[in-house]
Amino acid sequence: MNWDDPTGTPAPEGLAGPERLVGSVADGEDQAVEAALRPKDLGEFIGQEKVREQLDLVLRAARARGATADHVLLSGAPGLGKTTLSMIIAAEMGAPIRITSGPAIQHAGDLAAILSSLQEGEVLFLDEIHRMSRPAEEMLYMAMEDFRVDVIVGKGPGATAIPLELPPFTLVGATTRAGLLPPPLRDRFGFTAHMEFYEPAELERVVHRSARLLDVEIEPAGAAEIAGRSRGTPRIANRLLRRVRDYAQVKADGFITPEIAGAALAVYEVDARGLDRLDRAVLKALLKLFGGGPVGLSTLAVAVGEERETVEEVAEPFLVREGLLARTPRGRIATPAAWAHLGLTPPQSAPAGNGQQNLFGA
Repeated sequence: MNWDDPTGTPAPEGLAGPERLVGSVADGEDQAVEAALRPKDLGEFIGQEKVREQLDLVLRAARARGATADHVLLSGAPGLGKTTLSMIIAAEMGAPIRITSGPAIQHAGDLAAILSSLQEGEVLFLDEIHRMSRPAEEMLYMAMEDFRVDVIVGKGPGATAIPLELPPFTLVGATTRAGLLPPPLRDRFGFTAHMEFYEPAELERVVHRSARLLDVEIEPAGAAEIAGRSRGTPRIANRLLRRVRDYAQVKADGFITPEIAGAALAVYEVDARGLDRLDRAVLKALLKLFGGGPVGLSTLAVAVGEERETVEEVAEPFLVREGLLARTPRGRIATPAAWAHLGLTPPQSAPAGNGQQNLFGA
């Protein structure tokens, strides 16, 4: 495989991602471990049943025709397996893969250099494709559709466009924000798929598989304990497994039981629902300082000592998805589930989960 992995490229949601145990952005250690734990074919890939079934049909049909596979667009939150699926696509097609990212392509010339060096049938994985520069994006349109790019030579009135023929290739684009992709680019993908968050049972299978590969002994209940705190994300499940493994080796006999898993994750401040210190700080400020809200985002960020963007992009998405916090036109409010999770009793005037308040205190 041909690896052009742009290390150190910041992810848009990575304001506090790599530093958090439950962050969904991969740091250097995660990338190294993930390479060893990644499934090699669709049969090994756990979860995303519909996506796997549809993608299997696309790849089998392409192999039967002796043609390159259609361009593939994968969208979804970080850590759900987009990079893994791109590597599986290359493996299933028996083709090399080249990896780059949108932020690394700032000029059309950068993209032209990559495209002109592709081999026939090669898979080009373009991570965070929505962050690619507009000139490069426009060049990609022609490359995807006609397997041709026009290279501009010279400047001003004397500039000349030289057409450059490209060998057939498969582009696999990955994005965490599909809505930011312009329609002309989305329409050029032959197959699009959205990666969903994993169910706890699927994450248990992920934990068991990773434990076997890491040579870690784990009880089924211990795997369930880790899976339940993994926020629906395999990357987080694997990271928590490694931290629990460390705890078990130091504090116990290396065997992971539910008690060991719970004690280990308590040390790392990951609670039973997968909330960490930042998540709980946001909820506690919202409940204890502002009576459950509504409160503005900037005020809430000051109360927890974090930047506004950190609260909005790092903490809030999971809290909203868990039904613990709601965004309303009047500000952020806590739901009844948030009061229950922190073991607090809401005041009589606390807002309901739908953001409505009784103005007369009844």
